[in-house]
Amino acid sequence: MTYKLPELNYAYDALEPQIDAKTMEIHHSKHHQAYITNLNGALDKYPALKEKTLTDLLSDLDALPEDVRTAIRNNGGGHANHTLFWETLAPATGQTPSGALLEAINATFTDLDGLKTALDTAAKTRFGSGWAWLVLNADKTLSVVSTANQDTPVMDGNVPLVGIDVWEHAYYLNYQNRRPDYIQAWFEVINWAHVETIYANNI
Repeated sequence: MTYKLPELNYAYDALEPQIDAKTMEIHHSKHHQAYITNLNGALDKYPALKEKTLTDLLSDLDALPEDVRTAIRNNGGGHANHTLFWETLAPATGQTPSGALLEAINATFTDLDGLKTALDTAAKTRFGSGWAWLVLNADKTLSVVSTANQDTPVMDGNVPLVGIDVWEHAYYLNYQNRRPDYIQAWFEVINWAHVETIYANNI
């Protein structure tokens, strides 16, 4: 398939003041689009790869032709990560997790604050560019991990439930070097209802 930039189900300014409209516009229409353009360019060299899903491509990188492996890893990962990122954001209304997901969070991290602490630590300590994630492991347990650059938990056989982008392009216009402030603001705009759906579809 040929990948296209997904439309957002909210306006660029819908997440303000936590994430400003200009950052959202540039992040979505420029950075994400660049990953898609480069991914499609790599796949054009091997049309048979277009028959595979993005998850299939990223979960078995060693099976890819060597000359496009890095491009698919970086740009396919960038497309997958950003698609999930947009889907798991929503205007701040005090939303929190509930149901089976909350039970799993409490069992693993004691409570929601415990999860926030784990994600905060993973995001703040990721050196350089990358992501911090809440993932569903193959054994159906939860854990918090971080990945470099545009690597995705899919590469390790895990299901990403929610991830925070800590590349500077995700926050620098508004927060400059204050990554911790951006991380705290991000917690307020998590679309927990969508995260719950991902969790329910994979347990």
